[in-house]
Amino acid sequence: SEKKRLKNVPIVWDFPKVFPEDLSGLPPTRQVVFQIDFIPGDAPVAWPPYRLAPPEMKELSEQLKKLSDKGFIRPSSSPRGAPVLFVKKKDRSFRMCIDYQELNKLTVKNRYPLPRIDDLFDQLQGSSVYSKIDLRSGYHQL
Repeated sequence: SEKKRLKNVPIVWDFPKVFPEDLSGLPPTRQVVFQIDFIPGDAPVAWPPYRLAPPEMKELSEQLKKLSDKGFIRPSSSPRGAPVLFVKKKDRSFRMCIDYQELNKLTVKNRYPLPRIDDLFDQLQGSSVYSKIDLRSGYHQL
């Protein structure tokens, strides 16, 4: 099983706080301030919400409550906004997604070179332990 494999990696049991099952809240305050810069002079965009089916509305309410309880989100009166939609995962649960396409058009792009994917895969040769990360929680850590 997956948990048995994790237990076989010494670094996982040496640093249990680094490998939590779930993130309980925001990380400590950091010196680096994260911000998204908008193109000067552009008017804010707030798209209307997409229509959601009743099960999706229920799921939205539950997920927003969880995110709010953890302190990842809070009520906002921002002039900018983006609609929410849901995608069904393999296990039939819902993944909440936010359509930032229109907001992204108004942001200053941070362009910097990224490594080529084939070069990254080449670096994995000879490795015996691989990990994966659920970036859903990490997204709220920015």
